[in-house]
Amino acid sequence: MSRHDEYGTGRQAGSRPRAASRRGRRQSRSAGMRVLAWLAVVVTFALVGGTLAAYAKYRSVWDSIGRVALSGLGHRPPKYTNAVNILVFGYDQRSGLTRHQQVLLHVGHVAENSSDTIMLVHLSPGRRAVTVLSLPRDLMVPAYRCAAGRLPDGTSFGGQSGGPGQVVQINAIYNAGGPSCLVKTVEQQTGIRIDHFIGLGLLGFVRAIDDIGGIEVCMPTAVNDSVSGLVLSQGWHHIDGVTALKFWRTRENLGTGSDLQRIQRDQFLMASLLHGIERSGVLGSPAKMLTMVSDLARSMITDTGLTQSALVSIAASLKGLPFGHMQFLTAPNTVDPAQPAQVIFAQPQARKVFAAIAHDRTLPKTTPKRPGTLLTAPAKVRVRVLNGSGVTGQAAKAAGSLTSRGFAVVSQGNAPSYGHKGSVIEYPAAASLPAANTLKAQLSHVTVKLNPKLARGTIELITGSSYAGLKTTTKSGKTRRAVSGLSSTYGGITGKARMCSTAGKATFTGPGTVNG
Repeated sequence: MSRHDEYGTGRQAGSRPRAASRRGRRQSRSAGMRVLAWLAVVVTFALVGGTLAAYAKYRSVWDSIGRVALSGLGHRPPKYTNAVNILVFGYDQRSGLTRHQQVLLHVGHVAENSSDTIMLVHLSPGRRAVTVLSLPRDLMVPAYRCAAGRLPDGTSFGGQSGGPGQVVQINAIYNAGGPSCLVKTVEQQTGIRIDHFIGLGLLGFVRAIDDIGGIEVCMPTAVNDSVSGLVLSQGWHHIDGVTALKFWRTRENLGTGSDLQRIQRDQFLMASLLHGIERSGVLGSPAKMLTMVSDLARSMITDTGLTQSALVSIAASLKGLPFGHMQFLTAPNTVDPAQPAQVIFAQPQARKVFAAIAHDRTLPKTTPKRPGTLLTAPAKVRVRVLNGSGVTGQAAKAAGSLTSRGFAVVSQGNAPSYGHKGSVIEYPAAASLPAANTLKAQLSHVTVKLNPKLARGTIELITGSSYAGLKTTTKSGKTRRAVSGLSSTYGGITGKARMCSTAGKATFTGPGTVNG
């Protein structure tokens, strides 16, 4: 069989312990293509972040991607940092599929061009972290006024009238008002400035999964969904693009049947996708990369401002980012009192998440400060810096960094012994604890301990082998950390998560299921 068969999905990946079934009975009216968005971001960054040896070919493929100019966005939120925020979505238009393809992919022949996949991908300043925020397809939001227009493939949309008190389900906005209307709605509702958007269609997802040789998934329980056609036994499976599409869409006959629970399962699938791309070696192969990019480009659209040079810069800065620095979560939501089958943003939780992303900051602590955690001015902190790792010049480097931040470094030298892994701050008495905590706020992997033998009024910093400099700071001098803590606080996961973990199993459970 050729790499692309009659429905353009490529070879079938193996499955263990048994292959995924192609059976399917009735067809869903919703493709639920959330993973398309994440795949578009990961691979589009990769295609320009890797080798460009075949530049002319890449250029040709790049030029084939549909472009849409953003317009009519109204009064936009301010941009607080140099983070990059990309709105990514999967659209489920069937007009480009044959009837045979629609049947084999279990996607039906709905004429609407809805976006059941909507995610905001936030790339922190310095590209030290990636946050993927999913917006539920059943989310009710205000209907903003949006003009009519036409997409690059010739599809037209009639616009959205909008008006006070009018609401709309968010997955219908793309069909009514196009990409600009969707960007406008997300900006107005979250207060997060959107820099770019990427959209991807059905076949792009299936083909790209096949191009990386499939992905690994773990099923905590057996699944037999007549709507999506997914049939998998309990345990690990290596699945191809068609089966991954079925997994992504499975909802009705699994767990509680909730779309919110499906989003959680799909976040685990996104984590699996990251591992699959890394394992495939596609990012280091110009030929494999060109094949994947060509498959994606056929059903991809972006804004006109997302240039190839912009992606080169982003991709280069993301190279080597640990999976643990990628977090996935769903926007906090609750049942809509007016329409119990839909949801609205849960407040004040949603506002806190949006603000954390917009300003790229960690969530504020909600627990009261314990006695002794008060800070003091750096100029009032007298500190002696000692090298506890044996790394040549480490004490001098740390002393210089602290001096540049306004600390009063009284001396520097070697610790009585080497071999320290983590850094240690020692203070002589309770009166010096605020000074010790002020210094601690500048460091990572550091502990604070009392040492009554020290001279009063001076604290000691003993640097360990894990010392990698001070935390980065903003222009105001405040310690700067990439947005974090969102996934753990709001039930999300990181890129290291596994589907058969405790959290993963919970997304498969509900009436009629067993957490195996």
